[in-house]
Amino acid sequence: MPRVSLNDRFEEALVYAARLHRRQRRKGNDVPYVSHLMAVTALTLEHGGDEEQAIAALLHDAAEDQGGQAELERIEARFGAGVAAIVADCSDSLEEPKPAWRPRKEAYVAGLAHKPERSLLVSLADKTHNAECIRDDYRQLGDAVWDRFGGGGAGVRWYYQALADSFDRHRPSALAERLGAAVACFATP
Repeated sequence: MPRVSLNDRFEEALVYAARLHRRQRRKGNDVPYVSHLMAVTALTLEHGGDEEQAIAALLHDAAEDQGGQAELERIEARFGAGVAAIVADCSDSLEEPKPAWRPRKEAYVAGLAHKPERSLLVSLADKTHNAECIRDDYRQLGDAVWDRFGGGGAGVRWYYQALADSFDRHRPSALAERLGAAVACFATP
């Protein structure tokens, strides 16, 4: 794997992401949201991502959760078109209010087949970290974990199984296997 250098631009993105998400918490607990952003970034780097992908990993939820298209434009102006394209590819909606949960998730899964490899890695890192957190919470809380999600237990199970299947087809890798393993722990009731 080639050596990746993280420069001032990465540091700027880390601070930017931390400030942008400073009041956010992970669903259902009091863990600062930035922990998810750092985990996704670590997975991206550990599985061959470069600095641009690492920056996009830090910012992957910024437009979706913190300002939509206007935030995406700020990201592009500050971090470049490549980062903004990956962030857009990782977003299931930039609209506010967001469209209905199931059609939005169906469109995201269907769109994975057409995403560039650079975006797929960051998306896969995001979904893997989310699935592993869901798995861990499911083991601890049981079915009460599904109350956190708009799609409920059946919807979240469907979504993550569909993601695992899609990544297995479009980006088979050790990370896709890791996603599949996490999903298998909660996929069937």
